[in-house]
Amino acid sequence: MQEMLYVVVGALMLAGLAGAVIPVLPGTPLILAGAAIYAFATDFTPVGWGRLGILALLAIVAGVVAYLGTALGTRGAGGSRAAVMGAIVGALVGIVFAPLGLLIGPLVGAVLAEWLRTGQLRESLRSGIGAAVGTIAGAVMHFAVALAMVALFVWWIYRG
Repeated sequence: MQEMLYVVVGALMLAGLAGAVIPVLPGTPLILAGAAIYAFATDFTPVGWGRLGILALLAIVAGVVAYLGTALGTRGAGGSRAAVMGAIVGALVGIVFAPLGLLIGPLVGAVLAEWLRTGQLRESLRSGIGAAVGTIAGAVMHFAVALAMVALFVWWIYRG
């Protein structure tokens, strides 16, 4: 029975790490689910409610960071609010065409929105590139937080 618990929890943790990179999978929620299953199965020892709360908070932070990356990248490249909204809409449309669409969607969305607003192709392209760079940065940060969640969980388990 104990081996099956480790297999299920390990599979959820690995799927969660993959999901931090592959947006079709819910990365950090899978990691949190694995930790919760382990906690319930072991009567909340050594992973209790407080530690589950820490993991839940990290999961929320990871989600926010992933989406903020696109917006901050667009704004950092000089894009307007319209470009940010275009990048976000592009990211949502890009989900349908994952994984490449997740990078191209924000770029195209920011470029189109900024170009429609200003008519300036050069600034529009800069906004789009900023959106793409921000999307990549957000994904890297999302993966880093997901990895930290798994590391914390493993540390708590083996530390006792």
